[in-house]
Amino acid sequence: MIATKRWVLPVLVIGFIAVSIVEVWLLTLVGTRIGIGWTVAILIAEALLGSWLLQREGRKAWAALWDALSLGRIPSGQLADAALVLVGGILLILPGFVTDVFGLIFLIPATRPYARRVLGCLLARQSAKSGSLGAANSAFNTGTVISGETVDGPAPSPQPPASPDPRGELLG
Repeated sequence: MIATKRWVLPVLVIGFIAVSIVEVWLLTLVGTRIGIGWTVAILIAEALLGSWLLQREGRKAWAALWDALSLGRIPSGQLADAALVLVGGILLILPGFVTDVFGLIFLIPATRPYARRVLGCLLARQSAKSGSLGAANSAFNTGTVISGETVDGPAPSPQPPASPDPRGELLG
């Protein structure tokens, strides 16, 4: 189990480096085509749009989450939406065009269900491939049997320990 998790950090680091390189390349490409001023203006507009969408959709996702909890339902879809809204808002606020596309996909109510479905499928496939669900279950299912008995009714109250006699002998 530990050996399978050792690759996660290097893959994340390589992914962040790759996204940064693509973002800088794309910003440079757009900046040379339309000019630095327009590129910066687009980035500022995207950050403002991201902040506004994060606030609006975050409020809706939070309300839906609390509604599901207050009705006693398991808020799986609402929890996923809240996570996607948070990640989408952060991606939109970050400078760059690639992160903005994914941020919009996560934030816009029309595309969020598709993103939730795709990410759910990817996570389920990865979980099945790595066997993390089986590993989690096997941690609780070790095959050890603990014997005991079932008692109907309230548990008996514990008896206080016997108090010593003034002569030092135990009574009881």
